[in-house]
Amino acid sequence: MSNAIFRVPKPNNEPVLAYRPGSPERAALKAKLAEMSAQEIEVPIIIGGKEIRTGNLAEMRAPHDHNLKLGVYHKAGRKEVEMAIEAALEARKIWADLPWEQRASIFLKAADLLSGPWRATLNAATMLCQSKTVFQAEIDSACETIDFWRFNAYYMSQIITDQPYSPQGVWNRLEYRPLEGFIFAATPFNFASIAANLPTAPAMVGNVVLWKPASSAVYTAYWIYQLLKEAGLPDGVINFLPGSGGEVGDPALESPDLAGIHFTGSTAVFQGMWKKVGDTIAQKKYYPRIVGETGGKDFIFAHNSADVDALVTATLRGAFEYQGQKCSAASRAYIPQSLWTDFSTKLTGELAQVKMGDPTDFTNFMTAVIDDGSFHKIARYIDHAREDDDIEFVYGGNYDSSKGYFIEPTVLRTADPRHMLMQEEIFGPVLTVYVYDDDKFDETLELCDTTSPYGLTGAIFGQDRLALNKMSERLRNAAGNFYLNDKPTGAVVGQQPFGGSRASGTNDKAGSAMNLLRWMTVRTIKETMVPPTDWRYPFMEAE
Repeated sequence: MSNAIFRVPKPNNEPVLAYRPGSPERAALKAKLAEMSAQEIEVPIIIGGKEIRTGNLAEMRAPHDHNLKLGVYHKAGRKEVEMAIEAALEARKIWADLPWEQRASIFLKAADLLSGPWRATLNAATMLCQSKTVFQAEIDSACETIDFWRFNAYYMSQIITDQPYSPQGVWNRLEYRPLEGFIFAATPFNFASIAANLPTAPAMVGNVVLWKPASSAVYTAYWIYQLLKEAGLPDGVINFLPGSGGEVGDPALESPDLAGIHFTGSTAVFQGMWKKVGDTIAQKKYYPRIVGETGGKDFIFAHNSADVDALVTATLRGAFEYQGQKCSAASRAYIPQSLWTDFSTKLTGELAQVKMGDPTDFTNFMTAVIDDGSFHKIARYIDHAREDDDIEFVYGGNYDSSKGYFIEPTVLRTADPRHMLMQEEIFGPVLTVYVYDDDKFDETLELCDTTSPYGLTGAIFGQDRLALNKMSERLRNAAGNFYLNDKPTGAVVGQQPFGGSRASGTNDKAGSAMNLLRWMTVRTIKETMVPPTDWRYPFMEAE
C-alpha cells in the first residue's frame, strides 16, 4: 500500500461536441451508426465475468424503425440472480479492500475512454436503441456519463478527507467503508448516463452490484458494460442481469444480503420495491439503503413580466426534447392570460417547424417514443383529451406506429387546473396548459404547488424580481431542481445535483457527494495515546 495521500484532479465538465457538417466527430458517428445498424449482436448475462446464455431470448429493435433489429439478449431469472449474489459477495472480499485510489482509477480511465475512442460507439448505441437525436445522445451517453465518473471520483476523495476533531491525547478517525452485502441497481431506458451511474457510484466506493438494465435499453447498457470491462473493472464487481422486473428484481430484493437499492424509474415500481423490502425486513442482515428517483409532473410557471420568446423556447425544448421522455420534462404550464395569445401563437409557429423522424437524420429534432407500451399509453391520454369537452387542442395530437412509435408534439389547454392531465405523469410529448387570470397569481401558485403529488423539477419565468422571489418561495417544496428563466431539464453533473422529493423520490442528488455518502457506512475510531490505569474518578474522593 502506498504511503501517500492522493488527490483526484478537480474535474471540468466534458465539452459538448457540435457535430456540424464536415466535423470529424460527425463523420466518425455517421460511420459508427452505419456499422452498428448493419450488425446484430447477442447479449449474454454476465456473472462473475462469465457470459451466461439461458436461451430465454428477447429482441432488441430500434423504436423509430420496427425493421431495424439490433440483436437479442438472454433473460435472467431467479437462478441467475442467486448466482450473481454469490459471485458479487465473493468479489467483495477483494474489491472492498482495494485502495480507494485504485478503484477511482478504473472509472477515471473509463471516462477517458468514453471521451475518446468509445464516444462514437456509445452515442450510436443510444441513438439506435433509445431513438435519441445526436445532441440528446451527446449530452447523455457521452458528456453526462463522463462527468458522473470524473466528478464521483473527485467527490469520493473529498469525502474521505473529512475527519473529526481530536483533543490532545486522543486521535479520532473516520473510516469510510462500503456497505456489507450487495447493491441492486435498476436502471431506466431514458438515460444512458443514469444506466452508467446507478451501478458504478456504489461500486466506486467499494460496493458490489447486481445491475438490471431496463428491458428496452439492454443494447446500450451492454456497451456500457463492455467499456467498463476495458477500463479494468474486475469480474464480479458489477454483474449484468437483463430480464423482467419480477424475475430479476424479486429474488434480489428478497435476499438477506441486500444492502441497498439504487433506482430510477416509475413511482409505482419504486413503491413496490420499498414494500417488498419492508415485507422481508425481518429476514434481512442489514437495513438496506433505498435511493430512488421516480416520476414527475414538472411545471413551467410564467409571470406576466416574462420574456415571451425565452418562455417559448424553454417550453418547446423542456416539453419536447427526447419526446418528453425525461423525468424532468415539462408536462404542465401555467401561463397568464395577458401573455397567452402571444405565447400560443409563437409556440405553435415554432412547433410547425419541428421535424420528427429517424435520429440518423441529423435535421430531426424529435424521434420515436421508446416502445409499444409507451406509445399506446400516451395515445390513450391523447384520445381521452380528444373526447373531453373541457380540453382544447392547441397543437398536434396525431400519432402513428406503422414504421416507428411516433407521436406529434401535443399542446393541450384546460380550464380545470386540477384536471387529470395536470396531475398524472404521461412521460411523452404532451404538454397541458392552464391559462390563469393575471390577478389570480397567488391562487395559481397554490394550485401549482398542490395539484400534483410529484416534486421533481420546475421552472419559473419573469423579469420582475419581486415576482420571481415570490414564486421561488411559494414553490419551495414543489421541485428538487428549480430553474429561473430556463427550461426545467438539462441538469449538469457538478453544477445542478439532480433529484426530487414527494412522490418523485428520495432526493439523494445524483451527481453530488450526497449520493456517494449513501453507499458508505462510517466506522469511528478512537485511539487513546496514554490510557488511564485507575478506574476511580476524582469525585469519588472522600471529604
